[in-house]
Amino acid sequence: MGLLDTILGRSKPVRPDLDQLFAVPSAALTLQAATGFTPTGLGSVCFAGVEGSAFARVRQDVRELLDADTGRGGIPVEFSRDTYGYTWLLARQPAEDAAALVNDLHAVNTLLQDGGFGPQLLCSLVAFRDGQDRSLALVYLYKRGTFYPFAPVPGGAEKRDNQLELQVRAALGDDLRVEQDLSRWFPVWGAPGV
Repeated sequence: MGLLDTILGRSKPVRPDLDQLFAVPSAALTLQAATGFTPTGLGSVCFAGVEGSAFARVRQDVRELLDADTGRGGIPVEFSRDTYGYTWLLARQPAEDAAALVNDLHAVNTLLQDGGFGPQLLCSLVAFRDGQDRSLALVYLYKRGTFYPFAPVPGGAEKRDNQLELQVRAALGDDLRVEQDLSRWFPVWGAPGV
């Protein structure tokens, strides 16, 4: 970072640390103890779609990697596009195996990053549910290197349970690098798995 960047108030972006995802399984135990939310076995990766053969090859590599166990009863990954044109990959693992789900999400992120598509990565999320059938996602922001909770209110209306999100932030502050700027806690309406 140069002098001009300092004068103009520009800062160097945080370098994504994909290994932060490996903290989610232990955070899930804390979350369950503090709030009653347990993993659903669903997780998603969101990225901006790119055209071209190089990206198509990386996408095929991702599919082959995560679908390798479908012959043994594993569930294939699903790709979808949202209304904003972003691509979502939905991965599934048994609900009790958060570590396997995190491994899958990390593998997708790594393949995209190593393929030169790191700037297209937007977020990853791991889904949770409680005994009252409320949904919660822990969202990892690549460009910030931080997590935040997203808690949609049940019923289809695009409303968030802000009180629950703040409760989760307080519970997980020692387990995850939680995003401190609440304006960066973007809603992920309609995210696969939530």
